[in-house]
Amino acid sequence: MNAKHYTYRVLWSEEDAEFVGLCAEFPSLSWLEGEQEAALRGIVTLVADVLQDMQQRGEEIPLPLSLRKFSGHFVVRTTPELHRQLTILSAEAGVSLNRYVNSRLSM
Repeated sequence: MNAKHYTYRVLWSEEDAEFVGLCAEFPSLSWLEGEQEAALRGIVTLVADVLQDMQQRGEEIPLPLSLRKFSGHFVVRTTPELHRQLTILSAEAGVSLNRYVNSRLSM
């Protein structure tokens, strides 16, 4: 698996006073650096090392989010009151509940 195919994010950590590189598929990993680009390079290198170690140990390697297939369908449980409020809002907007919630999620 190519480490560059995984999902990365670099954020400023006020607590550490450095940038932190993160990988969505490996939430327990992080990399701190003073520069954004270095934090990204660091986390990608760390993931590559972990992938190599996992492969050598015969462990199951997570599929990158970029390679996963998504159905576009998921179920959300909510309270009856919120369900009612969303139904009212969608009716007032003149759209289906599905379309209304979808538009709100995309904001």
